[in-house]
Amino acid sequence: MVTDTGTHPMAGTADELNASVALHVRALRTGRGWSLDELAGRSGVSKGMLVQIEGARTNPSIGTLARVADAFGVTVARLLEPAADRSTHVTDFDEAPVLWRGGRGGTARLLRGLGEAELWDWRLAPHEQHTSDDHQPGTREVVYVLAGSLMVTVAGEEFTVYAGQTIDLVADRAHAYENPGDTPARFMMLVTTPPREFDRRVVRPR
Repeated sequence: MVTDTGTHPMAGTADELNASVALHVRALRTGRGWSLDELAGRSGVSKGMLVQIEGARTNPSIGTLARVADAFGVTVARLLEPAADRSTHVTDFDEAPVLWRGGRGGTARLLRGLGEAELWDWRLAPHEQHTSDDHQPGTREVVYVLAGSLMVTVAGEEFTVYAGQTIDLVADRAHAYENPGDTPARFMMLVTTPPREFDRRVVRPR
């Protein structure tokens, strides 16, 4: 089973990406009047890791970024925005940050984020899997399979999706994507997140 290990090169340098994440995390945290301990409790990310993030001294995984973003009620893309953003963007595919790399060669690129929505390009090698923690309540993922097939598991229930098909799921519970075939799978993913804060210390009924 493949878990989050990814680094994320971006248009610009890795240092610039880390600086953007540090700036946004610090600004969002202090803007809410939260201490590092408060953000650690809300996100489930250790205080030590948060210190590293705010100091631009680490390259956090997609899972870590997602937990921090959830706590603030923003998208991962919001944390990656350059300090001086523009109203119109044209980017090449290779400029999109790779936020996840699988052990068999799969990748996940964040193509663009807008408000509470993110557009991703995912590629899974044969028999490769990506598992995801539950996101904040109300998060949805819409997946369109471009090539190959996909086994999607949501709260223990499995769904097989083939090229040309779309699956829409509630992502506030554990879920996973697996390529069960012998050829590479590629799919586009749209993620929408409700604009609210998420406290992982609060136990919510399922």
